[in-house]
Amino acid sequence: TRNNLADGEKAGLVHAPRFPFPKKEAWWIILGQLKEGKIISIDKVGNSNKKVQHAIKFLAPPQGTYEFDLLIKSNGYVGVDQKLKVDMTTLDNSALPEYKVHPDDAELDDEPTLFEEMLNAHIEQDSDDDDSDEEDSDDEDQPQTEAAKKKEQLRKARQADKDDDDDDSDDEAEEVYADK
Repeated sequence: TRNNLADGEKAGLVHAPRFPFPKKEAWWIILGQLKEGKIISIDKVGNSNKKVQHAIKFLAPPQGTYEFDLLIKSNGYVGVDQKLKVDMTTLDNSALPEYKVHPDDAELDDEPTLFEEMLNAHIEQDSDDDDSDEEDSDDEDQPQTEAAKKKEQLRKARQADKDDDDDDSDDEAEEVYADK
């Protein structure tokens, strides 16, 4: 809470007449365990409202009671930093509410990943290929999802690369030398 501001008023720039450019006030929120030398979370908060709330999200440690150090540091003023001790008790996983996957999210597992889509973007569609027509005739009876079709195309492209008979040797390459 900024006690020098009226309700609804926002903080201005940092008063630093010898600083080379205008500076906005911000706060660094650091959660850690100083005794162990661990930093758990570090966030920069640039909110200029009179009252500021900030949620710190981090992976909770195993069940038990822990003491953390919360450091609040200003990027613009000296002498206003704060250091607080925070006690936290974590619960057993069985005490937490059950997490249920939404059906729409479960269907996303059937979709190709971004990596698979990028690989599939380089596969050429060739309708004149006789080999693929014979292989596809067995699968026409079963409807395929879009993801299954893309995975099949990827498999065929890898097989085509494996069957490539092109000679990749450099025997016929001409050597070129630069004159100095």
